[in-house]
Amino acid sequence: MDLSQPAGENYANPKTCFFHVLFKAAALAFYILLALFIDNFVIIFVVTVILAALDFWVVKNVTGRILVGLRWWNEVNEEGESLWKFECLDQESLARMNKKDSLLFWWALYLNAVAWVFLGFFSVIRFEPDYALVVGLCLSLSIANIIGFMKCQKDAKKRIQAFASRTIASHVSSTIQSAFSVV
Repeated sequence: MDLSQPAGENYANPKTCFFHVLFKAAALAFYILLALFIDNFVIIFVVTVILAALDFWVVKNVTGRILVGLRWWNEVNEEGESLWKFECLDQESLARMNKKDSLLFWWALYLNAVAWVFLGFFSVIRFEPDYALVVGLCLSLSIANIIGFMKCQKDAKKRIQAFASRTIASHVSSTIQSAFSVV
């Protein structure tokens, strides 16, 4: 049995991947299991929303940075305008990111939102508006992370393209200058 596998086949950050999935799964599992076995809506609401909030924070501040090299936040300036702020690793570091980590990050992010939509659909069909409230809160946290990271990824691509354009332009201009300085 050969234990040495090529570098790209394993997760580079297995603990981070575990926690990325753990809080999502915990919020969904506690919502489903507590709704089946406990009659107290307050406990279901509090436990589920706390787990979803922990998931939101961990994804936004830890796993997004480690697994895909992105981080986002939103600030409100003095005029009351909302400003999105983005951080990303440099181009070389982004190129070295593990593909499995990245795939797990994005798939877990999207599947979590799909699961909450599915649960919300059933809470509406069963005419349970209080459970729809819990699902709505959890879904809004999940969608906020999706939107934040999608905008952050677009901003990172723009920065990389701008950097590449500047690098090519400076290389071309230095080549032209050196060609004319020889004459």
